[in-house]
Amino acid sequence: MTESSTVPETTRQYHLAKRPTGEPDMDCFDLVEVPTPDPDANEVLVKTLYLSVDPYMRGRMRDAESYAEPWDVGEPMRAGVVGEVVESNHAGFEAGDVVVGNLLWSEYTAVDGGELTSIDPDAAPVSTALGVVGMPGRTAYFGLLDVAQPKPGDTVVVSGAAGAVGSVVGQLAREAGCRVVGFAGSDTKTEWLTEELGFDAAINYKTTEDLGEALDDATPDGVDVYFDNVGGEITDAVFGQLNVDARVAVCGQISQYNATELPTGPRKLGTLIEKRARVEGLLVGDFAPRFEEATERLAGWVADGTIQYRETVTEGFENAPDAFLGLFEGENIGKQLVKVGERSA
Repeated sequence: MTESSTVPETTRQYHLAKRPTGEPDMDCFDLVEVPTPDPDANEVLVKTLYLSVDPYMRGRMRDAESYAEPWDVGEPMRAGVVGEVVESNHAGFEAGDVVVGNLLWSEYTAVDGGELTSIDPDAAPVSTALGVVGMPGRTAYFGLLDVAQPKPGDTVVVSGAAGAVGSVVGQLAREAGCRVVGFAGSDTKTEWLTEELGFDAAINYKTTEDLGEALDDATPDGVDVYFDNVGGEITDAVFGQLNVDARVAVCGQISQYNATELPTGPRKLGTLIEKRARVEGLLVGDFAPRFEEATERLAGWVADGTIQYRETVTEGFENAPDAFLGLFEGENIGKQLVKVGERSA
């Protein structure tokens, strides 16, 4: 066994306290203190440095009848984590290594080393392994380039454009020679999209009275590609602007995640018939054999400045639920993270 520092006898975890009805609240989270686990054979003990919170986690809070892989009530929740190995019984890791994996909402987690990936802490800020060069970045990469297949001269519209996925989608579309229009929920966000990320236009959906009219002004030649992170009224507006042979990549539907009654529909499917549009849902896990390809290319684009990114970082493990709940209020710009610990000296 290798060990880099003194490990506390106990660790804090968040367990799912109850399944929410509608929008989750703090009563859904139970902060508990448990003995810090000892790693078994082939396991490592990981100290959490950064914890990711993502909209998809709302689905994990549902029951098995409505979601395929729910969290169990009374059991620890899980998230993408960047952490430091503090004890190792696995030949592939030693104390001090920085790793990323899908771990518990916990300050310390014991996990089989085969579930971890090493990170070079000198290549980029380690937090980016949960954002622009991690799962959100890979989702943008495969969702746009493989599913939506943009062509130079296309008009690409992105909902949730100031989020971790949408902001990368827009920049990749820009590099592909497309006109890029984004929807976001504040003037600060729309200014970031146009002034820093190179979007051609951005629409504040919270202050715009007529989304269809605003989109018509922003996309005079119609919409060839729609990358949908939101659903709802924004998607209705975009469907009205689709061109013939348009491609729609459905990545998320955050506007519907907390609904107690889903709207009847789907709506406006007649538009898809008229425009011969293709709609395809995507799960980034389907592209797992090509993750290394995406990570390498994204890291290169970040390093040379082609892709810009932001992180909204909440300090303190105890504030993880607040960070998660803030996603549904649109409080974050770019990737939302929780900073839990510091690397050992």
